[in-house]
Amino acid sequence: MAGRIPDAFIDDLLARTDIVDVIQTRVPLKKQGREYSARCPFHDERSPSFTVSPTKQFYHCFGCGAHGSAIKFLMEYDRLEFLDAVEELAKRVGIEVPRETRTQHQRGDFEELYQVCEQAGRFFQSQLQLSDRALRYTEKRGLSAETLQRFAIGYAPDAWEALKNQLGAEGKRLNLLDRAGLLSRNEQGRVYDKFRDRLIFPIHDRRGRVIAFGGRVLEKDDGPKYLNSPETPLFHKGRELYGLWQVRQANAKVEKLIVVEGYMDVVALFQYGISTAVATLGTATTPDHAELLFRNATDVYFCFDGDRAGRSAAWKALESVLPRLRDGRQAYFLFLPEGEDPDSLLRAGGAAAFDRQLEQAVPLSEFFFAQMSEDIKLGTLDGKARLAERCRPMIGKMPDGAFRDLMEQRLLELSGVGLAAPTSSVAAAQAESRPRRPVGTHKRSLVRTVITLLLQQPSLARELNAELPFADLDQPGVPLLLEIIATCQQRDLTSAASLLQCFAEREEAEALRKLALTELPGDVEIWRRELLDAVEQLARQRNAQRRDGLIRLQANGGLSTEQKEELRSLLRLHGGYSTADAD
Repeated sequence: MAGRIPDAFIDDLLARTDIVDVIQTRVPLKKQGREYSARCPFHDERSPSFTVSPTKQFYHCFGCGAHGSAIKFLMEYDRLEFLDAVEELAKRVGIEVPRETRTQHQRGDFEELYQVCEQAGRFFQSQLQLSDRALRYTEKRGLSAETLQRFAIGYAPDAWEALKNQLGAEGKRLNLLDRAGLLSRNEQGRVYDKFRDRLIFPIHDRRGRVIAFGGRVLEKDDGPKYLNSPETPLFHKGRELYGLWQVRQANAKVEKLIVVEGYMDVVALFQYGISTAVATLGTATTPDHAELLFRNATDVYFCFDGDRAGRSAAWKALESVLPRLRDGRQAYFLFLPEGEDPDSLLRAGGAAAFDRQLEQAVPLSEFFFAQMSEDIKLGTLDGKARLAERCRPMIGKMPDGAFRDLMEQRLLELSGVGLAAPTSSVAAAQAESRPRRPVGTHKRSLVRTVITLLLQQPSLARELNAELPFADLDQPGVPLLLEIIATCQQRDLTSAASLLQCFAEREEAEALRKLALTELPGDVEIWRRELLDAVEQLARQRNAQRRDGLIRLQANGGLSTEQKEELRSLLRLHGGYSTADAD
């Protein structure tokens, strides 16, 4: 996402933004020394482990690991997409997101596709009021006028070209309707409306725009029960959740989300006052779905039929959420009695009946081990070994934290076997023996020292020449250091947050984040002298490395005239210095 906005704009935006002001309006902060602290808004905790640094312009939680810039905070706390978070911050500081960015974000005719979907949605809504048959169906299902309006439910007429004729059948309009997934084509080449004689459920994106549709038959024998829009430039079913827009409109804070199987289940739950239901769109729960669910709520309940198909769907959901279950996030599985769905439960006993079912939801850990131990005889050594082999790869995908520790402990109880690699429990114990905050007092390599100093104060890169004297030093971390220096110089970065943002998608991001948490003693002037001294030492290491290489080359076959002159120069500069000393 970040690639769609010029780097210079993001740098300027973060430089103008005070992360303390942004977070303070949402989370009460308390001044502690040079930083601010609070109880983390991203997981439950009793004592504050969430810190905000005004100098580094990032937040970090030592409990759950949440970390980022003001942009990341708005994405996580306000549940915004990247572009929306950028626009929110830009509005705060009084600057405008570049026009070319917005145009590029819409990718040419995206805006026209949104307009076509919106117009189609209004057409379907108007047709519902003109169809006695469709209205009788909504009355039979107990849908109130308020519910019909909340979800913009409509009706596709029982005609081949009603929508096509209404929205325009000329070339460009026809092409837009086709790209929006609203038309079908038969083998003879005839183009006609995709949705006919169906109740229509518009699908909204996270900004409330109509991007696709789902259609339900009015009678059981009228074809497939549900028909969904195909994949389009606007709509990717593996990334969207039906009803999420309505959930966010109905709740200032979403404590939990209930994932059900169909449009009517979502609508029925809302009708009975349960306004936290969403549905996947004719597909299994994907990793993108899982991330979207947990971005909006810490507790997620998956509600499926109790048959084999329902349990299979539940297992696919578990596989998607397991790698995302960092501390504070929880998943539960509710399997409905045979022949029941949320709609039928609500009709029979109201919201209370569904809430009682929800209270019986199985925690993910219980469902996981029950499924994994199915058809295994745990009373035998072979069975225990088989359970361990099944469980270890999946538990290994979980993020480090208390929940993973407990899952490992439960596996050990059931099988007598832990994870093959050192467990996160061991890592946690080792971490507990170390100081809670890195203080920068231990001996670091010179490369790490310079990177840490630049993360502390990126503007220090201006003290260095463009031609760095250690540029060809063969040592781990040097290429990354050179890239960091060039980035700081070219983009004139001013905070750790802005520098980390540049490397957010890189594999080195986590290591850089840890270095950025280091608290260095002293002030900017002390850091400047330490930086220049470290760079000088790196230059000496480079010269020693080059000198030793030339000496080896001389012993193996001689040097050119230029190489001999270079060696003499290096011997004069660093005669007694060797790469062994450099370490």
